[in-house]
Amino acid sequence: MASNSPSSDTGASTAHRLPWLPALLKATAWSLGVLAAGAVSVLLVVAVALAVAYPNLPDVSDLLDYRPKLPLRVYSSDGVLLGEFGEERRNLTPIADIPKVMKDAVLAIEDARFFSHGGVDYIGVIRAGLANMGRAKSQGASTITMQVARNVYLSTEKSYTRKIYEILLTFKLEHLLSKNQILEIYMNQIFLGQRAYGFAAASEAYFGKPLKDVSIAEAAMLAGLPKAPSAYNPVSNPKRAKARQLYIIERMQDNGFITQAQAEEAKAEQLKVRSGPDTGRVHAEFVAETVRQLVFSQYGDETYTRGLNVFTTLRAADQTVAYKALRKGIMDYERRQIYRGPEKFIELSKDPQETEDAIDDALADSPDNDDVMSAIVLEAGPKKIVAVRQNSEIIEITGDGLKPAQSGLADKAAPNIKIRRGALIRVTKTPKNTWEITQLPEVEGAFVAIDPRNGAVRALVGGFDYEKNKFNHVTQAWRQPGSSFKPFIYSAALEKGFTPATVVNDAPLFFDAGVTGGQPWEPKNYDGTFDGPMSLRRGLAKSKNMISIRVLQAVGAKNAQEWITRFGFDAEKHPAYLTMALGAGSVTPLQMAIGYSVFANGGYRVNPYLITKITDQKGRTVIETPIPGLDESVRGIEARNAFIMSSLLQEVARTGTAAKAQATLKRPDLYGKTGTTNDSIDTWFVGYQPTLTAAVWMGYDTPKKLGDRETGGGLSLPVWINFMEYALKGVPVTEFTPPEGVVNIGGEWFYDEYAKGSGVSSVGLSDRPAPGTGADNPVQGQPVPPGAAIQSPPPSDERKRILDLFKN
Repeated sequence: MASNSPSSDTGASTAHRLPWLPALLKATAWSLGVLAAGAVSVLLVVAVALAVAYPNLPDVSDLLDYRPKLPLRVYSSDGVLLGEFGEERRNLTPIADIPKVMKDAVLAIEDARFFSHGGVDYIGVIRAGLANMGRAKSQGASTITMQVARNVYLSTEKSYTRKIYEILLTFKLEHLLSKNQILEIYMNQIFLGQRAYGFAAASEAYFGKPLKDVSIAEAAMLAGLPKAPSAYNPVSNPKRAKARQLYIIERMQDNGFITQAQAEEAKAEQLKVRSGPDTGRVHAEFVAETVRQLVFSQYGDETYTRGLNVFTTLRAADQTVAYKALRKGIMDYERRQIYRGPEKFIELSKDPQETEDAIDDALADSPDNDDVMSAIVLEAGPKKIVAVRQNSEIIEITGDGLKPAQSGLADKAAPNIKIRRGALIRVTKTPKNTWEITQLPEVEGAFVAIDPRNGAVRALVGGFDYEKNKFNHVTQAWRQPGSSFKPFIYSAALEKGFTPATVVNDAPLFFDAGVTGGQPWEPKNYDGTFDGPMSLRRGLAKSKNMISIRVLQAVGAKNAQEWITRFGFDAEKHPAYLTMALGAGSVTPLQMAIGYSVFANGGYRVNPYLITKITDQKGRTVIETPIPGLDESVRGIEARNAFIMSSLLQEVARTGTAAKAQATLKRPDLYGKTGTTNDSIDTWFVGYQPTLTAAVWMGYDTPKKLGDRETGGGLSLPVWINFMEYALKGVPVTEFTPPEGVVNIGGEWFYDEYAKGSGVSSVGLSDRPAPGTGADNPVQGQPVPPGAAIQSPPPSDERKRILDLFKN
């Protein structure tokens, strides 16, 4: 019998009309059961993971006092960065000092919901999951907190285990740190290419500006780097970097960080990305390396991670002038040398793309050396050269610009000298803004300036170019000083009764083999002439060798050898022979600057120092060097000796071999001495003003003749003048006050006890031997070979000597 129940009838009719419904209900029930079981399983897995993994997570409490690896930075006395050392370039920047535009750019692309989620952005995970459906490339969902956990504590491997640890660490970080603390760590820790870690360092690396000054466009470009620093590097991949920058600007607009107008303006902005060397930097590489060695000797490997800031005695502007002055002096000399030919030749095919690639590779292998730039010749003729520089810049060289390379343009030039298509040459800009052919110099030089009142190093240039030759000629090159050493012999003579008025005979000298114990020696004056009797003052001004030798004969070579140690020289490097009068011993440019400073400061020995202060990453002073004073404990010679020697050296700079100094600078308070060694192997000028002493040396690393007409007055003095012209601007003229113990008679200075003629009145005016000649004055040593610069890093004891010298 059929049932009259409506429900039964309805159910039966529905089942009849929808035969698949029971199966669906069963499937749904089964699915819910599976999901429930799965959820329980997931919870169990998470619980187990928490129980097992959480106690083994690293301690993140050290991030409460975040201390990343920070490089050693070296600064001038006026706060200009001179160099940095460390694997990671990073400027630790507090979150309060990071500009809003930079934070907004990062949040827009990396984690727009950063301040609203709890470490894991579940909405972002779902969005990424939906976006990844059907895509070959997956879309990430890592938050900034997750990236901090990964970058600071975990490896980059992709595995479920690592991901679980990352999520657990994320929760731990969110519990321990505030959002701003997490964001600060992220923006300082992240690697952004070019060895830059953190956005402050990246701003300097890519745009050469502090982070606080970045524009919206620049911030967006930097914000694109975390995802793939190499792929979106604006230096190496400008097109991809630009595309990502535009996308980030749109994201900033979508998130309300900027307006549409700002977005359009940012998209149109032309960015100036630093693609080459920083032409505005201060070249103090030799100083920075010396400082690095000093700091490393104190702190070891922590030197490169502790974030130490070292402030030096250098003045940035003085250092730049010194660097340019020495390079100009060397390049002026180089223009007088024969052209040695192109550095190399490359094949330029007919295919434009292949040619462009070959040129780019060649220029990359032989980069510019500051103002001595590289170029590839495209066309070459006797009256014009067409060449291409970096970035496809085409240049033409004509007229006077071709003169330095005439031998390479001659029809009969040897193949290795001939300038032709494909030749890699060096060019430079002239003062008239035209191009000139040049070549990298083989000759070297050194410059050092110190404050004679305390030993502070004001400028130091150890060679033509640090990248070309890292040998520091200021501290490591032992060379013969030539005539620049004569003042120390004259200083010794003042203590033996000589006066500036003592007459010495500039007449020939000859020492036979019986006297020398070797080869006969017949010394000469530089010009080959002899002027007869003249005063000691005039003899030094004219740099007469015969007079210096006769003075040393009278003083005694052993006495002079002991005397020079008062100026900081090593006795063993100056054998007690008469050749010492001509500067046949060995000195460094730094030693010469120290020695002349004794004259400049009234007789006190100073030790050079470079470091004034070291601070940590938070600016707290770690070490501070007190400014050394001058007192009797460091006296080297009497004040009156220094005063009279300054009077003699003033004459050299006024009417003698360095007369160009006072003639150019138009001030009387200049003192110094030129030096040219035998066969013009080394050239010197060392001089001072009472507030600044500077030494200049030029020569070849492997000693050889500079040229018959090359002298200290022609090569080294111009470098000194160029530096002093700038360094003494605004410095008042300061002439020395006569100390006790001297008297002026007839315009000449004397020690009190020699004022009435009791001193040495003349030397060499008769056939009798000069006073003191004999066993105390051996002549041996004239055949001593010219001093040679050390061509390898100094041995450990020598390196220690250099470091100890600057520690004082």
